[in-house]
Amino acid sequence: MSTFLSSNSSQLKFSKKFNQLSYNNNNNNKRITSRVGFRIGASSEESKPKPDLSVNVNGLKMPNPFVIGSGPPGTNYTVMKRAFDEGWGAVIAKTVSLEADKVINVTPRYARLRAGANGSAKGQIIGWQNIELISDRPLEIMLKEFKKLKEEYPDRILIASVMEEYDKHAWEELIDRVEQTGVDAIEVNFSCPHGMPERRMGAAVGQDCVLLEEVCDWVNAKATIPVWAKMTPNITDITQPARVALKSGCEGIAAINTIMSVMGINLNTLRPEPCVEGYSTPGGYSCKAVHPIALAKVMNIAQMMKSEFDDKHYSLSGIGGVETGSDAAEFILLGANTVQVCTGVMMHGYGLVKQLCSELSDFMIKHNFSSIEDFRGASLPYFTTHTDLVVRQREAIRQRKAIKQGLQSDKDWTGDGFVKETESMVSN
Repeated sequence: MSTFLSSNSSQLKFSKKFNQLSYNNNNNNKRITSRVGFRIGASSEESKPKPDLSVNVNGLKMPNPFVIGSGPPGTNYTVMKRAFDEGWGAVIAKTVSLEADKVINVTPRYARLRAGANGSAKGQIIGWQNIELISDRPLEIMLKEFKKLKEEYPDRILIASVMEEYDKHAWEELIDRVEQTGVDAIEVNFSCPHGMPERRMGAAVGQDCVLLEEVCDWVNAKATIPVWAKMTPNITDITQPARVALKSGCEGIAAINTIMSVMGINLNTLRPEPCVEGYSTPGGYSCKAVHPIALAKVMNIAQMMKSEFDDKHYSLSGIGGVETGSDAAEFILLGANTVQVCTGVMMHGYGLVKQLCSELSDFMIKHNFSSIEDFRGASLPYFTTHTDLVVRQREAIRQRKAIKQGLQSDKDWTGDGFVKETESMVSN
């Protein structure tokens, strides 16, 4: 698609979204278009207020940065309501499409990896694999539930996750119908590693920047609310599709979706897991073991966004192996505005958000941070190239050697550093 058309689509969408955000702000102050005003300082020398965990992302105000990631924890009204009641900052529903009757799941569809020998029933769960598809519930039912949730929780953020075949009219219809329910934003699933690639869905689009640009243009020309593009890690350079999505009008990037994997082989039956009628298929890998990989991908995207885009107007949602407040703090230190949790909820329940908030608050108090923005992206400047590391280490060694050699002349003695200067010339 030409640059001219893409630019026009982005301008049209910006105008629609500006009007929509202004309307909502005037009516119920649900959406705020600036981050200004959310930092909290000490009110007096005697008492300090608790850290402010609220975030303002693409004009959407959340009480905390913790978001239910698209998947089983957002599969129907009952569980999404539970998430809001427990205090999650936002909920992303399970991915929907126009034709749910084409989605047929199997069971078992999960497999777990424990810290121990192959097949061990003991040990900590460090890996989780799923071969689950997107929502198999009729779109009409999911839309009714979206609308009901927004009516009951008008001040809470509900995000629809969408996926469709390579068909412009299908994408336009899906975006239009989803928006009519009153959801606050849309996350486009360009990343499911095993979800019907033969229909050019999921990662089949996210791994092809030409297709991705075209679909993003369709989506953003139609959408009037913020759009996040969810990225696949199953690609050589994740910044390439992220860049395309942002240039095509998306307001945010979410990363990462699950990693294509084979969980393991049962050494008794010699069959792969999860085993369905004796057979299996590669699936998506999540949980604690993917956390370091997710951090690297988020770091790459954050660096690209910081150098090529105005990151005040774009957002980044970190995903991958979050089970503690410390896990979340790492994503935020690398530039993430929000942190998504899916497998963690499946393992620990919806009440996990209270622990996450408490642990993140403890981290912020320890470092005297009063808001999320105080430390978002703070660790990014400390990443460099290996060549630069070599130069830095050589200079550090040179300086240490110079100190060990002691003073070169009597004129170099100082009163303040006299003892150290003396010891620097003592033989060990």
